[in-house]
Amino acid sequence: MGLDPVLAEVLACPADKGPLYYVGEADLLYNPRLGRAYRIDGGIPVLLIDEATDVDPPTAATYDTRIADGELSPTFVPAPETDQ
Repeated sequence: MGLDPVLAEVLACPADKGPLYYVGEADLLYNPRLGRAYRIDGGIPVLLIDEATDVDPPTAATYDTRIADGELSPTFVPAPETDQ
């Protein structure tokens, strides 16, 4: 079913509040900082920390390469921190 692109733009990881990466063929949202994934059920992301799964190192390396190559995009781009 996939993920609605408008919805994807506002999603953040509930654990670290950072952006996620949609992996369409696996129907999941991947957090490269934590090496964790959140499943998508019927187009609805299940963003419950207790239901996230660890991504095995070879798969994580593949996803990380795809991110570095620009194949996977973040759900949002964090605003730069400012010193005030």
